Amino acid sequence: MSPKPTQEQQDKRVSMTAKRGEGVRNSLRGCECVSKSQRRVRCCGAIDELIAQVGFARSICSDMEVGHCLKTLLFELYKVGAAVVTPPESKDRAPEVSSAMMDAVEAEVQRVGNLPGVLTEGSLFWERPDAAALDVARTICRRAERITRRLMDKGELSSPSIPAYLSRLADLLWLLGRLLELRRGIVS
Repeated sequence: MSPKPTQEQQDKRVSMTAKRGEGVRNSLRGCECVSKSQRRVRCCGAIDELIAQVGFARSICSDMEVGHCLKTLLFELYKVGAAVVTPPESKDRAPEVSSAMMDAVEAEVQRVGNLPGVLTEGSLFWERPDAAALDVARTICRRAERITRRLMDKGELSSPSIPAYLSRLADLLWLLGRLLELRRGIVS
């Protein structure tokens, strides 16, 4: 059995902002420590959960096309998280949720939504674990969207494209779940 690492060794291994478990405070990019109960911190947490859930859905998804789409979305969600964590008054430049990102999500919503059988009614939902995982991701995405809208209302977020992106992303996650079920013959 190896000896227990010293506190100094543990601190070096941990690269997270809240290294010592200070509990009620956290550091955000470009600003002092802030309360973990602040909206931006909660929003970052929701986006972090969303990234984890989309990653989980991707890990259990056997559909190559949907898996590739989810991988692309994961990279984009890191940009969204960085944009949220950067306060409007920061000297650091926040990454943008670009019009290209918005256009790509919108195009995918239109493409998948127009596939025959995806939007039929009366079918059973979420018979497959990957589709169910995407629906959990959708609900997390909606929560992050609501928080970003509150941040916008309070002037704590400078990019109106973030809530719009999250709204369409939630729609896309739902549609991708339906597509997975359609391809497995579950949607009638």
